[in-house]
Amino acid sequence: MTENMVKYTLAASPEVILDIPGKDSVKAREKAMDRLMELMDDGTLATDLEEGFSPQQLIEVKDLPPGDRSDEDGITQAVQVLNNLATLKLKVQESRSEALAVRAAVDILFTDKLVSEEEINDLKEGFKVLKTFAQANLRYQEARGKAEVAREVLDRALKSPQA
Repeated sequence: MTENMVKYTLAASPEVILDIPGKDSVKAREKAMDRLMELMDDGTLATDLEEGFSPQQLIEVKDLPPGDRSDEDGITQAVQVLNNLATLKLKVQESRSEALAVRAAVDILFTDKLVSEEEINDLKEGFKVLKTFAQANLRYQEARGKAEVAREVLDRALKSPQA
């Protein structure tokens, strides 16, 4: 007899699946939050939850048996994957120029030139921007691969006439 498992994901990182024993409940969501915090603390999960996050925002992932999955479900999932890609692309674009400026400033650490405390503090603040951009860029690159499949699903759906 297999134990029931509930799966949760995050809107910001749909590729992350948190498997929790039991059914969807307040307790299961709290366990998922604990696991989420562990993943963030150990650096396994690069999701940035600056605005805060609550157990109610976890999204339950339901597995459908292969025979029950309709074409509409595939289309809906494809649209969600493409929507995630669009969000990540925008985030990467918005932070790219600032991150590149910070990256250029990093080189000052490797010179013999004197640097003021203010310049160092600005650089330390810039590291947050650099980290956010780099993480978003990695997630964007991963999402692009998944989005290629999603695009093919939509292309097939748009080409085939409905009976």
